[in-house]
Amino acid sequence: MPVISRVAVFTGSAPGADPEYVRAAVAVGSALAAAGKGLVYGGGNVGLMGAVASAGREAGGEVVGVIPEALVDKEIAHDDLTRLEVVPGMHERKQRMADLSDAFVVLPGGVGTLEEFFEVWTWQQLGIHAKPIAIYDVNGFWNPLTVMIDRLVSEGFVGAQFRDGLIHVSDPSELLDKLAGWNAPAPKWSAPAGSV
Repeated sequence: MPVISRVAVFTGSAPGADPEYVRAAVAVGSALAAAGKGLVYGGGNVGLMGAVASAGREAGGEVVGVIPEALVDKEIAHDDLTRLEVVPGMHERKQRMADLSDAFVVLPGGVGTLEEFFEVWTWQQLGIHAKPIAIYDVNGFWNPLTVMIDRLVSEGFVGAQFRDGLIHVSDPSELLDKLAGWNAPAPKWSAPAGSV
């Protein structure tokens, strides 16, 4: 079972069309702080990124932002964080967020959020890390993604153990419980013959 001190949250720099997305971001940020878990995120003060960070700070939690130099002004770097780290680029941002975190949560977002999810999920499959990844659903937002993940499994491109190792939640308390009780799947290259 993992020891989770900090959780990286991947989410959008826009608020999205449904007000429930902002409510979910606030709920996750508040719940992490209330549980004594630090929050690591992309460092901006816009969209769902800003909402989750502000909620974490308002609830008294540790919030660490990691933002590339080129996005300090565009994503309007948050000015009320425990710490803001400015890094050279996007690759360094993702690596630093992963290094600082013991788990990952994917809230609704756009292409960048998907890219962050797929990278840490790939790293998990390759054994680069053994940290839980939670897909936090809001009103079925992630349903198309989970259908695609099932297709990847059924077509033989992803082992079922990696799909099953993803956490799917839509409630902050369930999120915390499932992160705490998660067991890592065996990495791809140590899996039994015949699994992908």
